[in-house]
Amino acid sequence: MKKLTGRGSVLALLAALSFAGCTGLLRPKPAAPVPVPAPAAALHQAPVPEKPAAARKNTQPLFVIERNKNANVVHYDASLTADGSLDPAEPVVSYWLMLAGDGSRKKLNWLEKKKAYGIKIRPGPAAGGYTLTLAAAPWMPLAIKTAGGAARAEVAINGQPAVLEKLFIQARDKLLGPKVEYIELYGKDLRTGAACSEKMLPR
Repeated sequence: MKKLTGRGSVLALLAALSFAGCTGLLRPKPAAPVPVPAPAAALHQAPVPEKPAAARKNTQPLFVIERNKNANVVHYDASLTADGSLDPAEPVVSYWLMLAGDGSRKKLNWLEKKKAYGIKIRPGPAAGGYTLTLAAAPWMPLAIKTAGGAARAEVAINGQPAVLEKLFIQARDKLLGPKVEYIELYGKDLRTGAACSEKMLPR
C-alpha cells in the first residue's frame, strides 16, 4: 500500500472523517412506542360495586354470670333493632368469654343451657319488654326493657327494684351438670342508684 503524503493525504483524511460523522448523524433513533387506545366500552364502564359487609347485630350488655369454678364468664346482651328496640326474633343473646384461657368468645353447649346458664324469654307485661328466666334460678324472673335508649335487666334485690349487673354462682360439678348451691346478686337500686347485693339460696 502506498503512503499518502502532502496535500492529498490531508484531503483524504478530512473526507474520511466527514463521511464517518455523516454516518453517525444519519443513524436512525429508536421510535417511541405508540400508545394503544383503550376500548371505548372500557372508558364508559361503571365501577364494580363492592360487596356489602355482613351486617352485625347491635347489642348492649345486660349482665354477666361469674362462677367459683374459674375465671370464665357468661355474658348476656340485649339484641336491638335499628330503632333501638329489643329484637323480637332474639331479644337476648348469651355466650362465654373464656377469660381463663385465650379470652375468646364461645357458645354455650346444650348441657350448660339446660342446667345452669340457659335462658327462657317471653313477652313481658310492659310494651316492648320481655321476661327472662335463668336455668340456674327459674324462681327469679328478670324484666328486660329499654329506657332512655339503653337496655337493662331489672330484678328485686333485697325486696327493692334494681338494675342487675352481675350474678355470682357457687356450684358443684355433678354427673348431669353443675348443681347450684347459692347465688349472689349485684346491681344498683333503681330509686337511689346506690350499689346493692343479696345472697340467695336455690328454691
